[in-house]
Amino acid sequence: MAFTEPSTDALPRHPIIIDGKREEQGSGLVYPHVYPGTGKVTRELRMASAGDVDRSVAAARKAFPAWRAMPGDKRRDLMFRIAALLEAKSGEFAPSLISENGSVAMTAPYMGYDAAQKFRYFGGWCDKIHGRTIPMWGTPAHDYVSYEPYGVVGIIVPWNGPLFAATMVLAPALAAGNCIILKSPDLAPYSAMKLVEILHEAGLPDGVVNLVTGGADVGEAMVAHPGIDKIEFIGSGATAKKVLTSAAQSLKPVGLELGGKSAVIIFDDADLMLAAKKGLTGAISSNGQGCVNGTRLLVQRGVYDRYLQLIAAMAAQVKSGDPFDPSTILGPVISQGALDRISGMIDRGVTDGGRIVAGGARLDGAFAQGFFLPVTILADISNNCEIAQTEVFGPVLTVTPFDDEEEAITLANGTDYGLGAYVHTQNLRRAHHLAGTLQAGMIHVNGAGEAMQPNCPFGGFKKSGHGRLGGVEGLHEFLQPKNIWMSMAPPEGGQ
Repeated sequence: MAFTEPSTDALPRHPIIIDGKREEQGSGLVYPHVYPGTGKVTRELRMASAGDVDRSVAAARKAFPAWRAMPGDKRRDLMFRIAALLEAKSGEFAPSLISENGSVAMTAPYMGYDAAQKFRYFGGWCDKIHGRTIPMWGTPAHDYVSYEPYGVVGIIVPWNGPLFAATMVLAPALAAGNCIILKSPDLAPYSAMKLVEILHEAGLPDGVVNLVTGGADVGEAMVAHPGIDKIEFIGSGATAKKVLTSAAQSLKPVGLELGGKSAVIIFDDADLMLAAKKGLTGAISSNGQGCVNGTRLLVQRGVYDRYLQLIAAMAAQVKSGDPFDPSTILGPVISQGALDRISGMIDRGVTDGGRIVAGGARLDGAFAQGFFLPVTILADISNNCEIAQTEVFGPVLTVTPFDDEEEAITLANGTDYGLGAYVHTQNLRRAHHLAGTLQAGMIHVNGAGEAMQPNCPFGGFKKSGHGRLGGVEGLHEFLQPKNIWMSMAPPEGGQ
């Protein structure tokens, strides 16, 4: 099998875009980006520095008054033009998405379409942001609430889905009237670069969205910068603690979308074939590197063995291969370090009593230079062991049996995370009961991720973060309410 190497001609060349000007290099460190499919360098990028962050903030602050004052219908029409161009160019994102993190060609074009949907949805809100009046008592007065943008929002997105994450924040933040500093991740820089190029091609005013590609030092400069009014961080809990510590120095508000360890609960009355197909998506979606993926399979004992047989057989049919091949279902994980970490967790899961029923070992032969692991399923996992409690971020599923409904709820809620949960049952009473008792921000019944639409709120409980992206809740994340009270009492002179 021959693996396709990314064509550098198809990849964006501008890691810095400030005040509408594209720059082929920043003033920071040189970073060799590695393509996960072959382990080879795609391009060496000179990334942004703290000085580039300063320039981007200055541009955003300069652009903010005019952007904020733009009438809602004008901003709406611009958002719709952006959506139309993103949809028309959705296929052009594929080289960037595949090259940056090993996303597969089968799904890559959808990401551009998804980005278009977000701008189209939130564009529709631009001319509908309005306040409300509040009745007063005690004295004649008129009281009303208006909603205003924060100003400049710093957005830090992760390497596993930079385009998806960036547009999930950009669309509502722009609709609300904010200007943006977007940090593209060093491990996966290209799709965000392409996105900002398209925004300007659609007519976005200079300075409204500025791009700085970089590592942790750039993120730190953004969080600490006095000219950035709010931070939206999507990433790991460990990094989030550092973000919050830094933001606390200026009491800067921070929105967090963090990790997950989402349970998939399969009851004995479930459609087992559907539940196996949906359960398998936790190992396949984003090559298993998705925060909301259902990776803990909790299966009622009456169907436990049958379910294991079904999902193991399906896992054996998942084709790993060249991410540029349209028939490939599962691509590589992001790096050699990630592969080593995941393999170590699998080994410790076996030591803790787990039993491998699919996969388990790194792919060799034609795959040897890339970072490939097949779909791996560990059965008989105790809910207390590391691999059941810690986010793996790879194509790995664990399977744990349970006896009754209450035990399933206890197991599902028995982690520090609370991003998603998935329930498979034909019992409507049970479905509603679990939906009300599971500690997660997004519940799917007989599904797997279908509610990731832009009109649905997305976010987590517990250590999966706080705040919501998507829906009207996501719009209000980027608006501040202001209360105005006006006395209506007559002048004391009696006029």
